[in-house]
Amino acid sequence: MPDIALLAVFLPTFFFVAITPGMCMTLAMTLGMSIGVRRTLWMMGGELIGVAIVAIAAVMGVASIMLNYPQAFSVIKYAGGAYLIYIGIQMWLSKGKMTITTEAQTEVSRMTLFNQGLLTALSNPKSWAFMISLLPPFISADKAVVPQLFWLLSIILFSEAVAMLAYATGGKSLRVFLSKGDNIKLMNRIAGSLMIGVGFWLALG
Repeated sequence: MPDIALLAVFLPTFFFVAITPGMCMTLAMTLGMSIGVRRTLWMMGGELIGVAIVAIAAVMGVASIMLNYPQAFSVIKYAGGAYLIYIGIQMWLSKGKMTITTEAQTEVSRMTLFNQGLLTALSNPKSWAFMISLLPPFISADKAVVPQLFWLLSIILFSEAVAMLAYATGGKSLRVFLSKGDNIKLMNRIAGSLMIGVGFWLALG
């Protein structure tokens, strides 16, 4: 286990980073608005596993290799970005499985949502860069790496989960607020625009 003093610094630092608006947080808010918080949990699960993989790879030194060969990200980034942009356009046009309707939308599969979160986390170069710069300084060479990584990773995943849940809840609240005026088309265009933005963010980030 890392020193208590190090954990006291790491916890607020990473929580502040996690709660800051970013690609995954925007995606959580968008899905919270379109399909609800409960189904967004599947995307969150995929994202958390992706973040864990990135964090472990950062400590193992894999991230430095990935950052030195950015072309390794290109295919995944562009394919993932294009997919999110496609979904965003469908939502903007009030079409597709994730479109907001007056009834509960449950057609989109859990695996699709899970993979969406996993892909977004794994293909974000900024996430890799952040992990490789943040995690190693908190790992002590004088202690066993696995227990230290376990505690740091627990803090990371907890912070990410709380932040995404907050954003997804905010998206649902926005949906409730807008639906009072029966602005279904407006909600779809807001959610679609956010999704398109995340797609470009992923592809060009």
